[in-house]
Amino acid sequence: MGSDMILAADSGGSGAFNLLLLLAVPVVFYLLLIRPQSKRRKEQMQMQNDLQPGVSVVTTSGMRATVVAVDDDGVVLEIADGVEVRFLKQAVMQIHKDADADDLDDELEELDEDADEQDEDDAVDLSKDGRAEAEDAADEDEDAEPESEPKGKTKVKVDKPSA
Repeated sequence: MGSDMILAADSGGSGAFNLLLLLAVPVVFYLLLIRPQSKRRKEQMQMQNDLQPGVSVVTTSGMRATVVAVDDDGVVLEIADGVEVRFLKQAVMQIHKDADADDLDDELEELDEDADEQDEDDAVDLSKDGRAEAEDAADEDEDAEPESEPKGKTKVKVDKPSA
C-alpha cells in the first residue's frame, strides 16, 4: 500500500510544466488587463492636458459643454448660454469633434420633414370595398352622425335565474 503512494507521487507531472504555468498566469494578466488599462489612462491624460477654449466636450456625468477657460487642475465649461460651471479636468471624458450640435439638429428636422412628405405621397388604401372613400365623405359632413354597420351576428348566452 505504501509503494502505491510513492508511485502516484512520482507520476504527478514535471516540475518544469508547473513552473511554466506559474510564470504564464502573470504574463497573461499583464497583457490582457494591466497594459490596455495603462494605455487608456495615458490617452485620457493626454486628452485632458490638450484641452483648449472653444472645444465641445462631454463630462463623466454625461453633460455636453463647451470649454471656456483652462486652469492648472480645472476647466470652466459653458453648459448653456450664460451658464458657466467649473469642473476638474478629470471630469472631462471625451472631446467632440463633430459639427455644432444645433446644425445637426436642424439637419435631422429637415430629414424628418422630407420623410413625412414622402409617407403622405406613398400612402396606400388598404380598406376593402372602398370604405375609406365612404369614411372620408362622412368626415366631411360634420352635422351628420356616423353610421354604424353591424359586423356580424353574435350569440349571447343569457343565464336565467333559477327560483
